[in-house]
Amino acid sequence: MTERPADGKANRPPDIHAVARHAGVSHQTVSRVLNESPRVRPATRERVREAMRVLGYSPNVAARTLITRRSRTLGLVVLNEELYGPASALRHVEQDSRSAGYGLRILNLPPMARSTLREAVESLRQQLVDAVIVVDPHPEDQPLLGPLPSDLPLVTVGGLRSTGVPSVSYDSGPGVSQAVNYLLSLGHRTVHHIAGPAGWAEADIRRTVWEQTLRKAGREVPPPVEGDWTARSGYAAGLALAGRDDVTAVFSANDQMALGLFHALAERGITSPEDVSVVGFDDVPDAAYYRPALTTLRQDFAELGRHTVRLALRQIESGTREGVESVTLAPPSLILRASTAPPPSN
Repeated sequence: MTERPADGKANRPPDIHAVARHAGVSHQTVSRVLNESPRVRPATRERVREAMRVLGYSPNVAARTLITRRSRTLGLVVLNEELYGPASALRHVEQDSRSAGYGLRILNLPPMARSTLREAVESLRQQLVDAVIVVDPHPEDQPLLGPLPSDLPLVTVGGLRSTGVPSVSYDSGPGVSQAVNYLLSLGHRTVHHIAGPAGWAEADIRRTVWEQTLRKAGREVPPPVEGDWTARSGYAAGLALAGRDDVTAVFSANDQMALGLFHALAERGITSPEDVSVVGFDDVPDAAYYRPALTTLRQDFAELGRHTVRLALRQIESGTREGVESVTLAPPSLILRASTAPPPSN
């Protein structure tokens, strides 16, 4: 038989008075910390939070939301979550949100559900999230986001910049140019391209810079072969390219399509890099273990996560999107591996 204290409070959860006693402050100070008041010194705030952790104190989120009009939750809309880029953005945004003390409410939209993007944002808004983050919106949808009320904290990740909506965007162009020029420096007469789907901002940027780089170098611009970001589409593109005698170098718009390309080339008895050099984009975790190990462009998704959450928090604190500047990430790095070499000598 377990002995029970005379006051009968053994099973009661800790309240703000218990937190206050543990931290050596008043319960009003604990309340100010819970309500994110700026009138608390950082050292005191940290002492109160430590007391909460030690005691296992869980604030009443619903009540706090009514008082502060904040839910400590960010809403995230993701298109094409199965692809490496959006999935990596999601992972790092989630990590940085939790580090900042925010939960995350995620809506995954299928690739062909672009028309529902505005409805998804409105749905999250009705769920009282403090800010909405949209990952890789389609360019056709982005103009729909600008007219949303300016007091709705909103950030887009990837895609094109929208007027009135702070964004974190990739700077893919310099990396693509570096990759194409690297292949030309090895002695390849031109570079073929497996492109992402037309109409997607990153696919269009990579295709455009690939073409511009070849023209600037005075080289022939072969027709690109379009894929849909998947290894299956890369395999189909690889079969088309394998039937041509002039293909010695290929730039693939992502690593997954490069994987399909390798499979198609191997089926046709074409080796890489001896016969065809290949450069990808993303540096997926398995890229170093492709056969051959893939030369590719690496983007800093950790930095993307940090900037995205910072932009969201800045708007939450100011109460408006106005004056919050967009961020462009550093260009991707070219990671040299075994899939590139000088062209075969005939």
